[in-house]
Amino acid sequence: MHIKIWSDIRCPFCYIGKRHFEAALNSFPDKEKITVEWKSFELDPNLQTTTTTDALTHFVENKGIDRERAKHMFNNVTAMAANAGLEFNLEQSIPANSLKAHRLLHFAKQEGAAYKTKEALLKAHLTEGKNIDDIDVLTEIANSIGLDDYKVKQMLESDAFAYEVRQDEMEARNLGINSVPFFVLDNKYGISGAQPVEVFTQAIQDAWEKHQDKLTIVANDNTCDINGNCN
Repeated sequence: MHIKIWSDIRCPFCYIGKRHFEAALNSFPDKEKITVEWKSFELDPNLQTTTTTDALTHFVENKGIDRERAKHMFNNVTAMAANAGLEFNLEQSIPANSLKAHRLLHFAKQEGAAYKTKEALLKAHLTEGKNIDDIDVLTEIANSIGLDDYKVKQMLESDAFAYEVRQDEMEARNLGINSVPFFVLDNKYGISGAQPVEVFTQAIQDAWEKHQDKLTIVANDNTCDINGNCN
């Protein structure tokens, strides 16, 4: 069975949802018969990377909310991440365009290293506060997981894999996906958001048994939409 997952490296709920999904998949008896494909989704394709403004200030200025409320939202997401075994440092994250990171993910896919690359990119942005729009940073990340840093740098200095990123995003639009994370299981079940482990467990089982023949969406508020609004 094949599972497609749309997400953005900039999305904190995508990392949390990844952990919840992994926990469900790892407990599934036939997990070795399931393949997972990471698909690209940019929350803000027009975002201009800035290294002079911290993430909290950038969030406040772009969403038009007060700083205390923004801090409270950051703290809630950080606590949610901790419950999933993740350490978030959201205020230290760099507001960065994610296109290059998605292009790296597609390069890694053809090298058989998509899973390790996805994990490394999410950790770099949300935990380590690295600039995921910087070619040297991305090359270093790629090298750390065994990818050829020379090939990666050459690729990033071109426009290679930009087309593949756009194709993923077009597929998402065609399916009506406008927020991430979004999981499509066996082309029969759609799951939106960082759902609890139990929801993923049941969905994987239902999809495996092919009980339904059309896409069913299970949604909650833990998503970031195409405008970068996170609930």
